[in-house]
Amino acid sequence: MNDDGVKGDRRTRKFAEVVTPQPEPMVKLSNRGVPTPADLGPLQQLLGVWTTQNAGWNMIALPFQDAPPPNAGFKFRVLMNQYAEELRFDFVDDDVPNRGLSRIDAPDPDQFVVTLDYQQKISQVAAEDRPDSGGLAGLPGLPIHHEPGLWLYEKNRRSMDDQILGDQVSQVELKVARLASIPHGNSVLALGTAEYFEKMPKIPPISGLPAGRFEDVLSPDYDFKTDPYLEPFKHYIDHPFMGNVVGVPGFPGFHPADMNAILRFANQGLRIARTTVLTVDSTRKNAGIRNVPFSVREAEPVSMRSTFWIQELTELDEFGNPKLRLQYSQVVMMDFFRPREDQFPGRAVWPHISIATLEKEPSGYPLRES
Repeated sequence: MNDDGVKGDRRTRKFAEVVTPQPEPMVKLSNRGVPTPADLGPLQQLLGVWTTQNAGWNMIALPFQDAPPPNAGFKFRVLMNQYAEELRFDFVDDDVPNRGLSRIDAPDPDQFVVTLDYQQKISQVAAEDRPDSGGLAGLPGLPIHHEPGLWLYEKNRRSMDDQILGDQVSQVELKVARLASIPHGNSVLALGTAEYFEKMPKIPPISGLPAGRFEDVLSPDYDFKTDPYLEPFKHYIDHPFMGNVVGVPGFPGFHPADMNAILRFANQGLRIARTTVLTVDSTRKNAGIRNVPFSVREAEPVSMRSTFWIQELTELDEFGNPKLRLQYSQVVMMDFFRPREDQFPGRAVWPHISIATLEKEPSGYPLRES
């Protein structure tokens, strides 16, 4: 309980308050250095540390046992976070061998893979939920996410997958992969593509509205405008979450109608020379997510799609190199609550959306512990 007797978040410690034991210095196991950037393919500019102090935004719907009774609330709450992030990429290897046999269309028997290790740490800057949970949203400084994983670039013998864009059906080469481990008990393998653009491609709008529990098939419009069940989503469409942003003309806030709007706003007036786009999806062929039983029963992550825009600016840093910027948009679809009102099988689908704009730190940046 808090001082006022209200139930609060039990996670009270910041990252810096838990000291990790440091091992004795070890004998160097390899004399292999970091290769030239050309050998790392589309992952080359990721190497290093990326940070933001307040330009991360997150929305998730959560089961909420203590919600007020209808029509004031239902058994879920919508949580909005503004967050700080540190995202570190370290070189692992540029020729991890996957042994194989020759094929008629692929005479090279083995595949070789570039591998980067990444560590993501996210701390809360501001938070709000609806209906009000009485403190579960947490205070500033709360550590809300930690994720270790790997990014892979397949240098040869890549797989193909179907791609449908509008009325065009084609095949696309899967060049990159992301492997992630999340402390809630989830493991992700997402496969995807790498593309290069002059300047900056358009960031598409993305909806944060759930599907499956709420549609009236006889209605031509989405029920959130009249359905009290979806009041938390309608509230944040009418009153976007602003976090600690004050006095910024035109700032759109974070809202379910278009959760990428802040990313586009952050790019206004920016001179971007080139962009590398990495898009990975756990619904691609042979990809997927595995979850611990509790998550499967209560709120199961069933898919993840993320897009990373690595931006090379026309502006130069103090060493005469182009400044680098990283934006991402990630959608994790979660299933909970039966039955669906639209009578399709399965459970309702709830988007969990995270977006952020980060800048690359100078070489030699120390790992922060807060």
